[in-house]
This record gives sequence, structure tokens and C-alpha cells, in this order.
Amino acid sequence: MQLAAPEIDRSARIPESDAAVRLGFRFGNKGSHSSRTLMLAELEQLMAGTAQKTDAAGYLSAIVEDNLTDKKTVATRRITGQRLRELYALDPTVPIFRTLRHLWDIDGDGRPLLALLCSLARDPMLRATASSILALPIGDELPRQQLAQGVGEIAGNRLNESIADKAARNIASTWTQTGHLEGRVRKIRRRVQATPGSLALALLFGHWLGLRGNRLFQSFWCTVLDSSFDQLVHVATDAKRLGLIELKRAGEVIEIKFGTWTGVK
Repeated sequence: MQLAAPEIDRSARIPESDAAVRLGFRFGNKGSHSSRTLMLAELEQLMAGTAQKTDAAGYLSAIVEDNLTDKKTVATRRITGQRLRELYALDPTVPIFRTLRHLWDIDGDGRPLLALLCSLARDPMLRATASSILALPIGDELPRQQLAQGVGEIAGNRLNESIADKAARNIASTWTQTGHLEGRVRKIRRRVQATPGSLALALLFGHWLGLRGNRLFQSFWCTVLDSSFDQLVHVATDAKRLGLIELKRAGEVIEIKFGTWTGVK
């Protein structure tokens, strides 16, 4: 039976609350992308060289003392640690990072999307400009100026034109690292493939922010996965087999619950 899809919600606006902050979401008009990209390579190096039970101090030590991210100077290592903490928290007591760490080892193919979802949750600048990418038709070229304007809108007068342009380039690079864009100079929109782990995380973020049932599949977080409602429901069956979610259908209604790894029911 084909399920009726709810209306797509491409809005990246998240109501700021103490509960959302405790989960690991970040708010404001600043963002790590004014100076860095997704830092996917550094995150992969760090995750590969640390255990799941590593604490916040252990991650910082792995970056600064052990130089897992392969930086030449101590100063650069410290900045790398700061930026990675901004994007991912690197603290298992923060639910967003704890779920990222769990899924990282389960869903290798989904790692770029897992990193992107967490960065969107924690970088207000990246989140505010996401619609410039997600609304772009597959095969179209990204208007770079449009992205720079989006940066200016969230940053206001805080960033000069040069820094705003750099932030736009960093943001475009991030979406290139995840596969949403392709090309060095001309950035062309491409479609990515949802994976069980990335879908589980997108559904979880929607759940944390108050969505339930079918609406979970059409949240902003799921639009990042470039898949139709029916495609996402299909991927959800794989997530169920991996024990990441519980999936039940009653007529046209879907019920999603989460495993103990998330800390929610």
C-alpha cells in the first residue's frame, strides 16, 4: 500500500530552547564556516584513531597531543580541535555527538551525510544557507552570489564582504564533500543517496524537535537526503533491520520509535 506523503518542509528554522541546547543544537548568527568547512577528513581521522568510549578530554588530547588530524603545529592542532568541537561537540555527554559516534561505525557509506546533519544542527550559518543548495534543481549550477547573500543575511554587519565570500566558498565546499555539489569552480547540483544511518539520524533530529509519524520523513533534516517519501520509507526498513529504529504501519500512518542507543523511546 502506497502511503500518502505529507507536505515537504524545507525550513531550517529551529525554535531555540533550553532542551534543544542540551541536545547539542546551537543557535545565533555565527558559524564555523566563516573559517572552516565540514572538516570531513579531520573527523574521519579522529574517529578512526579513537574508541567509542573516548571522553571529551580524550578527543582533545588525540588532536593536540597525538596529532591524529595530522597538523604541523600545536597552534593549528588547537584551532582544529576548537572547530571540530564547534561542529560536532566531541563530547559523548552531548546527545548529538553520542548518536553520531554510534552511527559512524555502523554506516560507513553514510558518514558524509552523518557529518553534514550534525554540522547543520550545530552551525547556524550553514543551516541558514541550506535552502540555497537543497532547493537547487539537480543538474543546475549553484549561483555563488546567492550563497554569499545568504551568509550576509544571517551575519549582518558582523562580516565584511571578503569574509562573507570566504564563508560562501567554505559552505559550497562542505556540500561538495557530501556529494550534493560537484565541480571545483562551477558547482553543479547532484543527488545524494540516503543510507540507513543518515536516515535514522535525520528522523531522530525531527523527533527531538517535536515531529511524529509521517511528518518525520518530510522534515528539513530528511530533505538533506535528496529522497522521496517512498524512498525514505524503503530505507527505513533497512534501518529497522539494523536495529536503529522501530517501524510500524497502521494504514497510511507510520510510527517511528528509536533504540536505546539514542536515549529516547
